[in-house]
Amino acid sequence: MAEDNQSQYQQNPQPQEIISFLHDLEEKQNLLKDRVILLGKTLVEERDKTFHEIQELKSSLIKLTEESKRMRELLERITEQLTNVARKEELSIIQRQIDMLRE
Repeated sequence: MAEDNQSQYQQNPQPQEIISFLHDLEEKQNLLKDRVILLGKTLVEERDKTFHEIQELKSSLIKLTEESKRMRELLERITEQLTNVARKEELSIIQRQIDMLRE
């Protein structure tokens, strides 16, 4: 008979037990909802942070590219001037040799 009462108890739960069970489910659902909202906020914050970091990296890359270009142009001008200087030195050596021959 105890088994009959227990099986009957499991098959026909009391209204208070149903209410308690529903409250538990509702509480779990609210906790899950809060977690999902928190995860969503965190995801959006990380996405924004990553976007700003990428923008900064792009900006830095553009600046570095421009500096590299300017340095290359400067080196080309210096190289041109150095070749002109070498010619001048060669001319001055030749001039000295001519002067020595005249004497």
